[in-house]
Amino acid sequence: MLICVVAIEYAFLTDDFSLSVVANHSSIETPNFYKFTATWSSQEGSLLLWAALLSVVASASLRFTRHKMRDVVPWATAVMMGLAVFFTGLMIFGGGVNPFALVAEVPADGAGLNPLLQHPSMIIHPPMLYTGYVSLTVPFAFAIGALITRRVDAAWAKSTRGFALIAWIFLSIGIILGSRWSYTELGWGGYWAWDPVENASVMPWLILTAYIHSIMVQEKRGMLKVWNVSLIVTSFSLALLGTFLVRSGVLQSIHAFGDSTVGPYFLALIAIVIVGSAWLIISRLPLLRSEKRIDSLASRESIFLVNNLLLVALCVVVFWGTFFPLISELITGTRSTLAAPWFDRYTTPLAVMLVLFTGVGPLLAWRRLSWEGAKRVFALPLAVAAVALAVLLVFTDASDSFWALAVFTLASFTVAALAQDTWRGAAARRASAGGSIAGSIAAVAVRNRRRYGGYIVHLGLVVLLVGVAASSSFETKVDAKLKPAETTTVNGYDVTYVEPTVARDDQALIFGAVLQVDHDGQRLETLYPTRRYHLNTGTTRSIRGYFEGEATSEVGLKAGLFSDFWVALEPDTGLVQKRARVADQRFAAYMRQKVLPAIQRDPSQAGALTKQLIKVQDLATDEIIQEYVDPVNATPVTFRIIVSPMVTWIWIGALIAILGAAFAVWPSGGSRRKKVS
Repeated sequence: MLICVVAIEYAFLTDDFSLSVVANHSSIETPNFYKFTATWSSQEGSLLLWAALLSVVASASLRFTRHKMRDVVPWATAVMMGLAVFFTGLMIFGGGVNPFALVAEVPADGAGLNPLLQHPSMIIHPPMLYTGYVSLTVPFAFAIGALITRRVDAAWAKSTRGFALIAWIFLSIGIILGSRWSYTELGWGGYWAWDPVENASVMPWLILTAYIHSIMVQEKRGMLKVWNVSLIVTSFSLALLGTFLVRSGVLQSIHAFGDSTVGPYFLALIAIVIVGSAWLIISRLPLLRSEKRIDSLASRESIFLVNNLLLVALCVVVFWGTFFPLISELITGTRSTLAAPWFDRYTTPLAVMLVLFTGVGPLLAWRRLSWEGAKRVFALPLAVAAVALAVLLVFTDASDSFWALAVFTLASFTVAALAQDTWRGAAARRASAGGSIAGSIAAVAVRNRRRYGGYIVHLGLVVLLVGVAASSSFETKVDAKLKPAETTTVNGYDVTYVEPTVARDDQALIFGAVLQVDHDGQRLETLYPTRRYHLNTGTTRSIRGYFEGEATSEVGLKAGLFSDFWVALEPDTGLVQKRARVADQRFAAYMRQKVLPAIQRDPSQAGALTKQLIKVQDLATDEIIQEYVDPVNATPVTFRIIVSPMVTWIWIGALIAILGAAFAVWPSGGSRRKKVS
């Protein structure tokens, strides 16, 4: 499988347009950086990548479990290889998705890569998501093997816990990179649009997060066995569903490949996974009964159960909103969609409650917590939260930002709780072994990577949610139409449209602007937002073809720890398009009257005449687009200006969480020495 991937990559990098996938998704002008990533921009290449990653992950899982669960491993292997057969069979027999399919006639150049995908995040974003999806195969396969062999203790979860954490890490990286791409490339000003394919990536992440918490309860107390097998089956099924959504065309999305022939096959696979897994779980229910009961609501296992319920509820809300168009069409015959405000209305309170229980969990002991113990561990976090709330009420209007204040208050509670528990562990270590408090913190963290890695993850997610709450509640958004030298004021920022800019490269016309941004009388930044109009390579070459292809935005961004200043533009190209239309008509007439007759008289001159015509056309294009920067013809440009507080903390929080998960999954020195011995 890896040799196949290398062969496809070589074909892209060497412009081998005899392969259909290369001809349709690359071109001579495409930079090598994006030729490399073009493999997974296609339907065929992404399926090949899926199958190749599955082969690597399955091989790794067999390597790491070679001395464990010898009765379960063969069944798990059968499940993973069955999935491998599905993906390879789909490429060979599925119709139209063979990455090595040849074209009937080799073109001189390819169609090129979709301009929206020509962004640095795209070299990492899809492979990260695919790796996350594929890594879920391992715990799923071992769960099925455990159910078949009736080995439903915690051994299968322990053996594959690392793969579950790896899946969580890669899904998190893929999701946050997609958000960053949306924020900087699409030009609408946000980082999450509740798009169906965005939702398809976050649903398995939510259920996987619940599973990672839930298996700890089974390991510690022998409880939640049904939860665990159900959660991993659901998470894997949702990963397959996400793959189906991208390829089926049943829901409209900017991220989807569009209509294809593979959708029904994926639907059949999802049905087999769900029905087969459900039958196994139901038939093994007597074996899946919990060995113990929850002794008290004031216990860590009860909080983990509440966390599970909240995460599943979030997933149900996202699932309902995502598939509502199909549900409404089935019931009423009319396809209706639910917009972002609907999602926000129902996900916000659930997310706020998650922030609370993220802090409560570490404070509680397993089984039960006494009243005296509760007073001791809750006093400091509650005091910190009370102080934070009082300060917030002084400086903000609670009526306008209730949910944001709730997130900030509960976040302070959670951070205090995590810090308190870490400090107590370090203090105990220092009392017994001496040394500095920083060294003691490092020592206890390394000795219990899973626990303190989880604390780092919780801290990162709290920071991320604080960034989301601040940016969504206190954002200022203005659409301003300005002429050169005009100024507008947005939330204390003076924005001056200095001058327009225009340029052309081999693929696009680039209309831009120079903006001077001042804040409190001080020069803050000079920004250069642009709007690129890419040449439509699927039609006859023309000046108007630039305005018939894809258009992408490159935003002007001044990021900061406390606030982002963000601007995108929508240029008025009416005059340029009008002149382009006239020029194209003249070129078409000249082609009919002069060029074609000349080629008919002497076919050997076709290449030279065509090149000459393209050169003249490019010169005319350069002359026409200068109308945009001509001061006499200056027209207003519409700028979308956004001042968004604390957006940077979303990316910082995500990075903290990912590093925490990596810390948790990294084997400790002691475990490595044990394996060697």
